[in-house]
Amino acid sequence: MIRNLLSLFILLVYSFFCYLLFRITIQYVPINTDVAFLSIKQDYVPLLHYRVAFFIHVFSSIFVLLAGFTQFSRYIYQSFSKIHRRMGWFYVLIVILLAGPSGFVIGIYANGGLSSQVAFCLLAILWMFFTFKAVQNIRNKSVVKHKEWMIRSFSLALSAISLRAWKYIIIAVFHTRPMDTYIIVAWLGWILNLLVAEAIIYRNRIK
Repeated sequence: MIRNLLSLFILLVYSFFCYLLFRITIQYVPINTDVAFLSIKQDYVPLLHYRVAFFIHVFSSIFVLLAGFTQFSRYIYQSFSKIHRRMGWFYVLIVILLAGPSGFVIGIYANGGLSSQVAFCLLAILWMFFTFKAVQNIRNKSVVKHKEWMIRSFSLALSAISLRAWKYIIIAVFHTRPMDTYIIVAWLGWILNLLVAEAIIYRNRIK
């Protein structure tokens, strides 16, 4: 009973943040370059490769969250194995071909200087690498290793949510300056996720 309630709570929280990300995404439809985040990136908006990378990343990331979630639903895995596989490949293709590379490009131009740029570029590289390893292991029939790499990969996908959540928490509690906050969450937004992922993997290995 408690486990079911916890699962329902997590689903509701996840759905809420996905909704918020969707609200953010539709601000850029149709291709608006002077709203939301882009309003403070006007120095880079004239660069074609930056615009292309930004919109690819924004419009593909929401599908990453939706597809990735299906990979950790026991109900879908047991009852609809074809959906699990197809959505898994959908997730992989988006991460490796779209969201990952575009995230690396816009990471080069991240606010906050070298620290933030390294954080976001490293996030993109690890995200693509973890996803590739998940594919490699499932093709080798190593289901357990596949699951572990997917946990790592999706933990980084969730940085889209955790980064924003930490930003609001840090500002509310510590009243830090916007740029200082941005530098902090550039690292905190995904490193803590990855530590949680490793804890989950360790727990599963013990079981």
